[in-house]
Amino acid sequence: MRWQGRRQSSSVEDRRGRSAGGLALGGGATLVILVVAMLFGADPRVLLQQVQGLDTNPPAQRAPSPAQDEMAAFASTILAETEDVWKAEFERMGREYVEPHLVLFDDRVESACGLTGAAVGPFYCPADSKLYLDLSFFGVMRDQLGAPGDFAQAYVIAHEVGHHVQNLLGISERVSRMRDQLSEAEANQLSVRLELQADFLAGMWAHDTEQLRPLLEAGDVEEGLNAASAIGDNRLQRQAQGTVIPDAFTHGTSAQRVRWFRKGLETGDFSQGDTFNAARL
Repeated sequence: MRWQGRRQSSSVEDRRGRSAGGLALGGGATLVILVVAMLFGADPRVLLQQVQGLDTNPPAQRAPSPAQDEMAAFASTILAETEDVWKAEFERMGREYVEPHLVLFDDRVESACGLTGAAVGPFYCPADSKLYLDLSFFGVMRDQLGAPGDFAQAYVIAHEVGHHVQNLLGISERVSRMRDQLSEAEANQLSVRLELQADFLAGMWAHDTEQLRPLLEAGDVEEGLNAASAIGDNRLQRQAQGTVIPDAFTHGTSAQRVRWFRKGLETGDFSQGDTFNAARL
Protein backbone atom coordinates (compact mmCIF):
# COMPACT_ATOMS: atom_id res chain seq x y z
CA MET A 1 0.00 0.00 0.00
CA ARG A 2 1.17 3.53 -0.78
CA TRP A 3 0.41 4.96 2.64
CA GLN A 4 3.63 6.73 3.64
CA GLY A 5 3.55 10.52 3.45
CA ARG A 6 -0.22 10.77 3.62
CA ARG A 7 -2.25 12.68 6.17
CA GLN A 8 -2.59 11.09 9.59
CA SER A 9 -5.73 11.40 11.65
CA SER A 10 -5.87 13.75 14.62
CA SER A 11 -8.44 11.45 16.23
CA VAL A 12 -5.96 8.93 17.63
CA GLU A 13 -5.46 8.42 21.35
CA ASP A 14 -2.24 6.57 22.12
CA ARG A 15 -2.49 4.72 25.44
CA ARG A 16 0.37 2.33 24.76
CA GLY A 17 2.64 1.88 27.73
CA ARG A 18 -0.08 2.75 30.20
CA SER A 19 -1.70 0.40 32.68
CA ALA A 20 -5.48 0.20 32.63
CA GLY A 21 -5.56 -1.42 36.05
CA GLY A 22 -7.86 -4.23 37.15
CA LEU A 23 -7.99 -7.58 35.40
CA ALA A 24 -6.13 -8.70 32.32
CA LEU A 25 -7.20 -11.45 30.00
CA GLY A 26 -4.83 -14.40 29.79
CA GLY A 27 -4.66 -17.69 27.97
CA GLY A 28 -2.21 -16.94 25.17
CA ALA A 29 -2.58 -18.01 21.59
CA THR A 30 -5.33 -20.57 22.23
CA LEU A 31 -7.53 -17.93 23.82
CA VAL A 32 -6.91 -15.58 20.91
CA ILE A 33 -8.04 -18.27 18.45
CA LEU A 34 -11.15 -19.06 20.52
CA VAL A 35 -12.36 -15.48 20.66
CA VAL A 36 -11.17 -14.22 17.29
CA ALA A 37 -14.37 -15.62 15.75
CA MET A 38 -16.18 -12.94 17.68
CA LEU A 39 -13.86 -10.13 16.63
CA PHE A 40 -14.50 -7.00 14.62
CA GLY A 41 -17.38 -5.29 16.32
CA ALA A 42 -18.63 -7.71 18.95
CA ASP A 43 -19.76 -6.05 22.17
CA PRO A 44 -16.81 -6.50 24.57
CA ARG A 45 -19.23 -6.74 27.49
CA VAL A 46 -20.55 -9.94 25.97
CA LEU A 47 -17.06 -11.23 25.25
CA LEU A 48 -15.93 -10.61 28.81
CA GLN A 49 -18.73 -12.83 30.08
CA GLN A 50 -17.53 -15.68 27.87
CA VAL A 51 -13.75 -15.48 28.22
CA GLN A 52 -12.26 -17.55 31.06
CA GLY A 53 -8.90 -17.37 32.81
CA LEU A 54 -8.48 -13.83 34.09
CA ASP A 55 -5.08 -12.72 35.38
CA THR A 56 -4.99 -10.30 38.28
CA ASN A 57 -1.29 -9.48 37.81
CA PRO A 58 -0.79 -6.39 35.62
CA PRO A 59 1.78 -6.88 32.85
CA ALA A 60 5.08 -5.04 32.93
CA GLN A 61 5.01 -1.75 31.06
CA ARG A 62 7.20 -1.43 27.97
CA ALA A 63 8.12 1.33 25.57
CA PRO A 64 6.82 0.95 22.00
CA SER A 65 9.41 -0.30 19.52
CA PRO A 66 10.19 1.56 16.27
CA ALA A 67 8.28 -1.15 14.38
CA GLN A 68 5.23 -0.59 16.60
CA ASP A 69 5.49 3.17 16.11
CA GLU A 70 5.45 2.60 12.35
CA MET A 71 2.34 0.45 12.71
CA ALA A 72 0.76 3.22 14.80
CA ALA A 73 1.51 5.71 12.02
CA PHE A 74 0.00 3.28 9.53
CA ALA A 75 -3.18 2.92 11.61
CA SER A 76 -3.48 6.70 11.93
CA THR A 77 -3.07 7.10 8.18
CA ILE A 78 -5.71 4.50 7.36
CA LEU A 79 -8.10 6.14 9.83
CA ALA A 80 -7.55 9.46 8.04
CA GLU A 81 -8.36 7.79 4.72
CA THR A 82 -11.63 6.46 6.14
CA GLU A 83 -12.49 9.94 7.41
CA ASP A 84 -12.21 11.39 3.91
CA VAL A 85 -14.29 8.63 2.32
CA TRP A 86 -17.10 8.58 4.85
CA LYS A 87 -17.33 12.35 5.11
CA ALA A 88 -18.00 12.44 1.36
CA GLU A 89 -20.44 9.53 1.52
CA PHE A 90 -22.44 11.08 4.35
CA GLU A 91 -22.60 14.38 2.49
CA ARG A 92 -24.18 12.50 -0.43
CA MET A 93 -26.72 11.10 2.04
CA GLY A 94 -27.47 14.57 3.37
CA ARG A 95 -25.92 13.68 6.72
CA GLU A 96 -22.93 14.79 8.76
CA TYR A 97 -20.16 12.30 9.44
CA VAL A 98 -18.91 12.36 13.02
CA GLU A 99 -15.39 10.94 13.09
CA PRO A 100 -14.62 8.13 15.52
CA HIS A 101 -11.54 8.06 17.72
CA LEU A 102 -8.97 5.29 17.52
CA VAL A 103 -7.45 4.17 20.82
CA LEU A 104 -4.14 2.31 20.65
CA PHE A 105 -3.38 0.23 23.72
CA ASP A 106 -1.28 -2.59 25.15
CA ASP A 107 -2.69 -5.69 26.85
CA ARG A 108 -5.94 -4.22 28.20
CA VAL A 109 -7.95 -1.04 28.02
CA GLU A 110 -10.77 0.73 29.81
CA SER A 111 -13.61 1.84 27.54
CA ALA A 112 -17.23 2.85 27.94
CA CYS A 113 -17.98 -0.82 27.23
CA GLY A 114 -15.87 -1.99 30.18
CA LEU A 115 -12.36 -3.24 30.90
CA THR A 116 -11.23 -5.33 27.96
CA GLY A 117 -8.14 -7.43 27.32
CA ALA A 118 -6.18 -7.56 24.08
CA ALA A 119 -7.21 -11.21 23.60
CA VAL A 120 -10.62 -10.10 22.30
CA GLY A 121 -8.89 -8.35 19.41
CA PRO A 122 -9.84 -5.03 17.80
CA PHE A 123 -13.31 -3.80 18.69
CA TYR A 124 -15.65 -0.85 18.33
CA CYS A 125 -17.47 0.47 21.38
CA PRO A 126 -20.73 2.21 20.38
CA ALA A 127 -21.09 3.73 23.84
CA ASP A 128 -18.11 6.05 23.28
CA SER A 129 -17.81 5.86 19.46
CA LYS A 130 -14.20 4.67 19.69
CA LEU A 131 -12.21 1.96 17.96
CA TYR A 132 -9.78 0.03 20.16
CA LEU A 133 -6.69 -1.68 18.78
CA ASP A 134 -3.72 -3.46 20.31
CA LEU A 135 -1.21 -3.37 17.45
CA SER A 136 0.11 -6.81 18.43
CA PHE A 137 -3.03 -8.21 16.80
CA PHE A 138 -1.44 -7.60 13.42
CA GLY A 139 1.22 -10.12 14.45
CA VAL A 140 -1.52 -12.60 15.37
CA MET A 141 -3.05 -12.13 11.92
CA ARG A 142 0.30 -12.80 10.25
CA ASP A 143 1.63 -15.62 12.43
CA GLN A 144 -1.47 -17.47 13.66
CA LEU A 145 -4.21 -16.72 11.15
CA GLY A 146 -2.15 -16.72 7.96
CA ALA A 147 -3.33 -13.23 7.00
CA PRO A 148 -0.23 -11.03 6.51
CA GLY A 149 0.07 -7.74 4.67
CA ASP A 150 -0.66 -4.07 5.18
CA PHE A 151 -3.95 -4.15 3.28
CA ALA A 152 -5.11 -7.00 5.52
CA GLN A 153 -4.41 -4.69 8.45
CA ALA A 154 -6.21 -1.81 6.75
CA TYR A 155 -9.21 -4.11 6.27
CA VAL A 156 -9.36 -4.65 10.03
CA ILE A 157 -9.45 -0.91 10.72
CA ALA A 158 -11.93 -0.25 7.91
CA HIS A 159 -14.22 -2.99 9.24
CA GLU A 160 -14.30 -1.37 12.67
CA VAL A 161 -15.01 1.99 11.08
CA GLY A 162 -17.83 0.20 9.25
CA HIS A 163 -19.37 -0.53 12.64
CA HIS A 164 -19.08 3.16 13.47
CA VAL A 165 -20.95 3.97 10.26
CA GLN A 166 -23.65 1.48 11.25
CA ASN A 167 -23.84 3.12 14.67
CA LEU A 168 -24.23 6.62 13.20
CA LEU A 169 -26.99 5.42 10.86
CA GLY A 170 -28.91 3.74 13.70
CA ILE A 171 -28.42 0.25 12.24
CA SER A 172 -26.56 -1.12 15.25
CA GLU A 173 -29.23 0.05 17.68
CA ARG A 174 -32.02 -1.52 15.62
CA VAL A 175 -30.15 -4.80 15.45
CA SER A 176 -29.54 -4.74 19.19
CA ARG A 177 -33.25 -4.25 19.89
CA MET A 178 -34.20 -7.04 17.51
CA ARG A 179 -31.66 -9.44 19.01
CA ASP A 180 -33.29 -9.06 22.41
CA GLN A 181 -36.51 -10.56 21.00
CA LEU A 182 -34.92 -13.57 19.30
CA SER A 183 -33.58 -16.96 20.24
CA GLU A 184 -29.82 -17.34 20.51
CA ALA A 185 -29.52 -18.98 17.09
CA GLU A 186 -31.71 -16.31 15.47
CA ALA A 187 -29.80 -13.52 17.22
CA ASN A 188 -26.54 -15.00 15.97
CA GLN A 189 -27.86 -14.93 12.40
CA LEU A 190 -28.72 -11.26 12.80
CA SER A 191 -25.20 -10.62 14.08
CA VAL A 192 -23.83 -12.35 10.99
CA ARG A 193 -25.74 -9.94 8.77
CA LEU A 194 -24.44 -6.97 10.76
CA GLU A 195 -20.86 -8.17 10.46
CA LEU A 196 -21.13 -8.95 6.75
CA GLN A 197 -22.41 -5.44 6.15
CA ALA A 198 -19.35 -4.10 7.99
CA ASP A 199 -17.24 -6.22 5.63
CA PHE A 200 -19.08 -4.66 2.69
CA LEU A 201 -18.45 -1.19 4.10
CA ALA A 202 -14.74 -1.99 4.46
CA GLY A 203 -14.66 -2.96 0.79
CA MET A 204 -16.63 0.14 -0.12
CA TRP A 205 -14.05 2.28 1.68
CA ALA A 206 -11.24 0.72 -0.37
CA HIS A 207 -13.20 1.33 -3.59
CA ASP A 208 -13.84 4.99 -2.78
CA THR A 209 -10.27 5.58 -1.62
CA GLU A 210 -9.00 4.40 -4.98
CA GLN A 211 -11.26 6.95 -6.64
CA LEU A 212 -9.99 9.79 -4.43
CA ARG A 213 -6.28 8.97 -4.14
CA PRO A 214 -5.06 5.56 -5.37
CA LEU A 215 -3.71 3.62 -2.42
CA LEU A 216 -3.46 -0.01 -3.51
CA GLU A 217 -0.52 -1.83 -5.03
CA ALA A 218 -0.25 -5.22 -6.72
CA GLY A 219 -1.28 -7.99 -4.33
CA ASP A 220 -3.17 -5.75 -1.91
CA VAL A 221 -6.63 -6.91 -2.93
CA GLU A 222 -5.54 -10.52 -2.48
CA GLU A 223 -4.29 -9.68 1.02
CA GLY A 224 -7.67 -8.23 1.95
CA LEU A 225 -9.62 -11.15 0.54
CA ASN A 226 -7.31 -13.59 2.31
CA ALA A 227 -7.86 -11.78 5.61
CA ALA A 228 -11.64 -11.93 5.16
CA SER A 229 -11.38 -15.65 4.48
CA ALA A 230 -9.05 -16.26 7.43
CA ILE A 231 -11.57 -14.94 9.96
CA GLY A 232 -14.62 -16.84 8.75
CA ASP A 233 -16.53 -18.54 11.57
CA ASN A 234 -16.27 -21.97 9.94
CA ARG A 235 -12.51 -21.74 9.53
CA LEU A 236 -11.92 -20.41 13.04
CA GLN A 237 -14.19 -22.95 14.70
CA ARG A 238 -12.47 -25.79 12.89
CA GLN A 239 -9.08 -24.38 13.86
CA ALA A 240 -10.03 -23.91 17.51
CA GLN A 241 -12.14 -26.98 18.21
CA GLY A 242 -12.03 -29.25 15.20
CA THR A 243 -15.76 -28.98 14.49
CA VAL A 244 -18.10 -26.44 12.91
CA ILE A 245 -21.36 -25.32 14.56
CA PRO A 246 -23.33 -23.11 12.14
CA ASP A 247 -25.85 -22.00 14.77
CA ALA A 248 -22.98 -20.45 16.71
CA PHE A 249 -21.77 -18.35 13.78
CA THR A 250 -21.72 -14.63 14.60
CA HIS A 251 -19.67 -13.20 11.73
CA GLY A 252 -20.27 -15.42 8.71
CA THR A 253 -18.35 -18.09 6.84
CA SER A 254 -15.12 -17.41 5.01
CA ALA A 255 -16.95 -17.46 1.67
CA GLN A 256 -19.59 -15.01 2.92
CA ARG A 257 -17.04 -12.58 4.32
CA VAL A 258 -15.04 -12.65 1.11
CA ARG A 259 -18.21 -12.22 -1.00
CA TRP A 260 -19.43 -9.11 0.82
CA PHE A 261 -16.01 -7.52 1.13
CA ARG A 262 -15.46 -8.08 -2.58
CA LYS A 263 -18.92 -6.68 -3.41
CA GLY A 264 -18.15 -3.44 -1.58
CA LEU A 265 -14.73 -3.28 -3.18
CA GLU A 266 -16.09 -3.74 -6.69
CA THR A 267 -19.24 -1.61 -6.51
CA GLY A 268 -18.64 1.16 -3.97
CA ASP A 269 -22.42 1.45 -3.88
CA PHE A 270 -23.91 1.73 -0.39
CA SER A 271 -27.34 0.61 -1.61
CA GLN A 272 -25.89 -2.79 -2.54
CA GLY A 273 -24.77 -3.51 1.00
CA ASP A 274 -28.16 -4.36 2.51
CA THR A 275 -27.23 -7.69 4.03
CA PHE A 276 -30.36 -7.70 6.19
CA ASN A 277 -32.68 -8.17 3.19
CA ALA A 278 -30.32 -10.23 1.06
CA ALA A 279 -31.70 -13.63 0.03
CA ARG A 280 -28.19 -15.04 -0.25
CA LEU A 281 -25.40 -14.22 2.17
